[in-house]
Amino acid sequence: MAQSYWIETLGCPKNQVDSDKLTGTLTRDGLSPADSPADADVVVINTCAFIEEARQESVDTILAFDGARKAGSRLVVTGCLAERYGDELSAALPEVDRVAPFGASLLSERESEDGGDAASPSMAVPVTLGATKPARRSSFDLLELPRPPASAPWAYVKVAEGCDRNCGFCAIPSFRGKQRSRSGQSILAEIEQLGVSEVVLVAQDLAAYGRDQGRGERRIVPLVRAVSELVPRVRLLYLYPSDLTNELIDTICETGVPYFDLSLQHVSPPLMRRMRRWGDGTRFTERIEAIRAREPGAAFRSNFIVGYPGETEADHDLLLDFVEQSRLDWCGFFAYSEEEGTHGATLDGKVPAGLRSERLAELRELQDRITAEKRAELVGERLEVLVDAVGRGRSVREAPEIDGIITVDPVLDVGSLVTVTVEGAEGPDLIASPLQLQVAEVSVGG
Repeated sequence: MAQSYWIETLGCPKNQVDSDKLTGTLTRDGLSPADSPADADVVVINTCAFIEEARQESVDTILAFDGARKAGSRLVVTGCLAERYGDELSAALPEVDRVAPFGASLLSERESEDGGDAASPSMAVPVTLGATKPARRSSFDLLELPRPPASAPWAYVKVAEGCDRNCGFCAIPSFRGKQRSRSGQSILAEIEQLGVSEVVLVAQDLAAYGRDQGRGERRIVPLVRAVSELVPRVRLLYLYPSDLTNELIDTICETGVPYFDLSLQHVSPPLMRRMRRWGDGTRFTERIEAIRAREPGAAFRSNFIVGYPGETEADHDLLLDFVEQSRLDWCGFFAYSEEEGTHGATLDGKVPAGLRSERLAELRELQDRITAEKRAELVGERLEVLVDAVGRGRSVREAPEIDGIITVDPVLDVGSLVTVTVEGAEGPDLIASPLQLQVAEVSVGG
């Protein structure tokens, strides 16, 4: 009897794409999806290791699933935590049957050859312990693996892996490697078989897509144009601000999804230098205002790090002022996490944890108010909504999973694009009714 699997995904959208690809490999090896993790013969945790909070969530999830899995099943850990801390995981978590870094099979060689029919957990092959990571041969390129059709009317599509930047707070290049862009042909082929109405392009440094493919030229603009010919909506996540050219801005607006996810991180000039980042509040404000002048309906999202070494009260006040004045639609704020091997870990001026928490709470409270006000401004507006699930949709202003939602009539077909009128706002979410139902009600009443 064929074995079953369950994949639990943590972290960013890029991890979700990796899980989709792993689903394809497990299906190829003869396994079928389980109804729940408790029913699965193989339980896979695709982990995140970006910051300490994410690492703790990954470990907690591993332990929770170990306690819930059935006897005789195998627990496999993959993703960033497995790649970055494979040896430590094997030693610290004996509950795990297999630690599988990037490009390593989730199953042992014999399991793969037998089509996943082996039942003994003793067949799992844990990573060898040692002072350094053991030499290993990748069995596949995760970036280029095929994936099954999407289960929702939208999908993330990863266009590149790794990053060439050297930001002071980020350890991703140390375990994801240098940027490695996919060919445009392979990306478009993947999109065509997903069967979705919205594609969300993702990468560690999305705007730099294609720079590593020969002449050093970024190819994100022709890629976006090509994708927009295949699907009604194309959305871009994680744009480094210095690469946001006028041509890229025009291209994004021309797709009909003027949504700008800008990786700003902070606005204080001296702190940005310590972060090894480009830009400051003045440059960011000028860019945002220029986009709004071109497209008044543009939506903006960004993320900011709070409590980076050397952050003063003056730096914090600059960030507060920027958030207040820029009135971005969506913002994420994260407490600085010291990452081994990064420039930030070598700096003085550590910000006490209590002070970081105070600053974080102040910024989140401010942005919650701004987001609620921005959403309330949409009441009475007509928006085109993609129905993601029964009774739930999104306009071009909301990215899936990270932004607010629009509550719609449950009779609307999932996957349909419907024009609605916004009738109310509740914090980050909106309530709307479809235009055609309103017209029908008026006709009946008349």
